[in-house]
Amino acid sequence: MLRSILFNIAFFGATTVLCLVSLPLMLLPRGAFMAMLAFYARLVEGMLAVICGLRVRVEGMENLPAGPVLIASKHQSAFDTVFWLSRLPDPCYVLKAELMKIPVWGWLARHSKMVAVDRSGGASALKQMVRDAEAALADNRQIVIFPEGTRTAPGERVAYQPGVAALASALKVAVVPVATDSGLFWGRNAFAKRGGTLTVSVLPPIPAGTPRAALMRGLEEAIEAETARLLARPTA
Repeated sequence: MLRSILFNIAFFGATTVLCLVSLPLMLLPRGAFMAMLAFYARLVEGMLAVICGLRVRVEGMENLPAGPVLIASKHQSAFDTVFWLSRLPDPCYVLKAELMKIPVWGWLARHSKMVAVDRSGGASALKQMVRDAEAALADNRQIVIFPEGTRTAPGERVAYQPGVAALASALKVAVVPVATDSGLFWGRNAFAKRGGTLTVSVLPPIPAGTPRAALMRGLEEAIEAETARLLARPTA
């Protein structure tokens, strides 16, 4: 509990400083801000290691193609939203539109050209999401989407949202499934952080052009089977 208290103080302090320091960077090219985000992600992982004794193990990065691709990741923890910031040269997250309304944070998300999706906006919102994602790919960025649409507890399963299939179909890129056991260590809405070895597993890509039904079925089966394997093994 003491480690968790110290980490949360450090984490929220670093996040506040990042927001304040990054505001002037909005006057500079977007690349300067993305470099700041990458530094922030490495700092968070460093604090997890030093304060909480939590190491991060990455498996299967060789499965991630170079260049534009759609990464569909299991979402158990706030950690998942930090992880790719330091692993990709120019990541683009698909975010809930309401997050863009958060003062300061939302401004920075817009400046970094993340893709917002209004899940209550119907077909027009979906078309706008696709247009924004196409612009990101045109800039040679890699797009990260959480197909469940929300964080889930370890072992919990919810329906995968159709937005990932819509993006894959429109963008004509491979989809890379990603599994994790992050919720064991940094749980959804949990104050306590656990030490051990958190694993992120990058799985072989599903080829571009895969029919929608087969894509959704293959994506969910791959992510959930690998997640179950990670959850079943020792975490130390």
